[in-house]
Amino acid sequence: MAIRIVTQYERGVHFRLGRIIAVRNPGLTLIFPAVDRMTKVSMRIVTMPIQSQGIITRDNVSVDIAAVAYFRVIDAEKSVVTIESVNSAIDQIAQTTLRNVVGQHSLDEVLSETAVINTSIRQILDTTTLDWGVEVTLVELKDIQLPESMKRAMAREAEAEREKRAKIIAELGVEKNTTVVFPAPLMSAIGELGSFLHRENASAEDLSSHGAKENAMKETTFNASALSASRP
Repeated sequence: MAIRIVTQYERGVHFRLGRIIAVRNPGLTLIFPAVDRMTKVSMRIVTMPIQSQGIITRDNVSVDIAAVAYFRVIDAEKSVVTIESVNSAIDQIAQTTLRNVVGQHSLDEVLSETAVINTSIRQILDTTTLDWGVEVTLVELKDIQLPESMKRAMAREAEAEREKRAKIIAELGVEKNTTVVFPAPLMSAIGELGSFLHRENASAEDLSSHGAKENAMKETTFNASALSASRP
C-alpha cells in the first residue's frame, strides 16, 4: 500500500493532504497510505483522430474533412491540476480549430496547401494547450471528401484537358510526318543548281542588253545614211 512504481514513460504527481508536494520521476516511490495519493501521467505522444467535420470553405463549397492530431504532456503537474481531461479537451478544441481554419481557405487552397493549413491549426492549438501542460506536435488533414457533383465536374475537366493534349500531340505528329527533310548532299546540289541558274539568267540578260544596244546603233547609222542620201 505504501509502494508506488513510476515507469520510464510516466511521471507521478504526488499529493499529500490534497496538496502537490512533488512530481516523481521513474522508479520506486514510498507514500503514506492514509494521507498521500499519486496520479500517474503518461509522457508519451498520443495519437488522436479528429472525426470528420462538415465544413464550408471560403468559396462556399461543402467538404467533409477528417484529421489526426499528435500531442504529448510536457508538464505533468499542469496537466493534472489545470485541466480535468486532457484527451477530451484536445479533441474538442481540435474540431473547432479545424472548422475555423479550413473555413478561411478556398477549396483549391485546401487541396493544394494542406501543409500550410496543418501548421496554422497546430500553432492555434499550441497557444491554448501549452497552458494545460500539453504540446501539440503535429496536425495532419488525412481525408477530404468532396460532394459528388464536384467530383463529376473535376472529372469532366480532367477528361477535357486530356483530350486537348491528345489533339495537340496528334497535330504535332501530322506536321512532323508531312515535313520533307533533304539530306546534306542533295541540299548542296540544289544550292549549286540555284547558283548556276542565277548565272545563266544574268548572262542571258547581258546578251539581251548587248543585242539591243547593237540594234539601236545600226538603226541610228541607217537613219544617218538615209538622211545624207536625201540631201541635194
